[in-house]
Amino acid sequence: MKHVILGAGPAGVIAAETIRKHAPGDEIVIVGDEPEVPYSRMAIPYLLMGKVGETGTHLRHGADHYAGLRIALRRGRALEVDTAGRTVRLDDGHKLPYDRLLVATGSSPVMPPVPGIHTSGVHTCWTLADARAILALAQPGARVLQMGAGFIGCIIMEALASRGVQLSVVEMGDRMVPRMMGPAAGTMIRRWCETKGVQVHTAARVEAIEAHAPLRVRLSTGAHLEADLVINATGVRPNIGFLESSGIRCLVGVLTDEHLQTNVEGVYAAGDCAEAFDKVSGRTIVSAIQPNAAEQARVAALNMVGQRTELRGVTQINVLDTLGLISASFGLWQGVPGGEHVELTDTDACRHLSLQFSGSRLVGCNAVGWTEHVGVMRGLVEGQVTLTDEWKQRLLADPTQLVPAYLACAQDAARAAPAR
Repeated sequence: MKHVILGAGPAGVIAAETIRKHAPGDEIVIVGDEPEVPYSRMAIPYLLMGKVGETGTHLRHGADHYAGLRIALRRGRALEVDTAGRTVRLDDGHKLPYDRLLVATGSSPVMPPVPGIHTSGVHTCWTLADARAILALAQPGARVLQMGAGFIGCIIMEALASRGVQLSVVEMGDRMVPRMMGPAAGTMIRRWCETKGVQVHTAARVEAIEAHAPLRVRLSTGAHLEADLVINATGVRPNIGFLESSGIRCLVGVLTDEHLQTNVEGVYAAGDCAEAFDKVSGRTIVSAIQPNAAEQARVAALNMVGQRTELRGVTQINVLDTLGLISASFGLWQGVPGGEHVELTDTDACRHLSLQFSGSRLVGCNAVGWTEHVGVMRGLVEGQVTLTDEWKQRLLADPTQLVPAYLACAQDAARAAPAR
């Protein structure tokens, strides 16, 4: 049996190692499109902060790790998948045959249609090559403008701020992290960043980047900013274009079933390019966080070697450290039609808590500065714990009672569950 894995990120590596563990005689090939050993993009901010060197971003250490597991690493980019002939055509013209295929190609930065976006001095922060360029330019005192203040953007902002640069952030939304936080929470994070010396422009977009020295950036507000470095962190999208004529069904990402198999037998998907079922919202989503990628890779790999295994589902989970302020978002944080909600805000202490209910269940929440509730929020939302009417009313009256509510209701559910 020959397994071909497209993508050399965490999902690809975990899948390959899982296959090897359960199928010691099978052939495994990982195809990656960068001239690097497999590494974690999530470690790049730590590289920029100086907390790790480049080897610290590597997913596995030891020169012979992959060779020792008889996992072949091949450089190339997939251009086309022939599902009838079971081959993948690479950018070097070679056709790679497979018996089982895993699409774990991840995502790539969105390039907004801004004049000057490809000017020297404008970079994404997505690859090790990007990191090397940023390290050279983001010296103490340098003027850095970042486009985008979403989840990934805030992580990059944290790394840039640690380098002592003069940092400005431009976000199209009316608040920071608008896809993760409601108005009160997102505005609170903005104010926190401003107290830390970051200049934040919300409800604004970059209209042009002029190639001067320094760069001159024009905003939709009419403002003009000078920058030695511009970072594009306006979002990412799944790398699925090469599947267009394959017959593999894609929506936002590669659509998968509970076994991570696509509509084509023998073809699976995992990680940031995969679209899987979210049991909280009741629909399929792309949830681009590393824990989901790891679990999807494990489940896909087991099914690829014939061990029928189901994914328990994915949820939308984000925990963010923004210049020392911890925030969290779980599930349907924006609420559901007809649902109830409660908010508690302490502006002076920079603390905010928002809970969203659907019937007897907590289906989403936002938290800023209330770190003690992060674990139980995830447990209530992801575990779909049924709240008694008494505990739901207590939470509506005082949302800080999450811990005792979880302990009471989750334990009641465990006691009521039939013995196996």
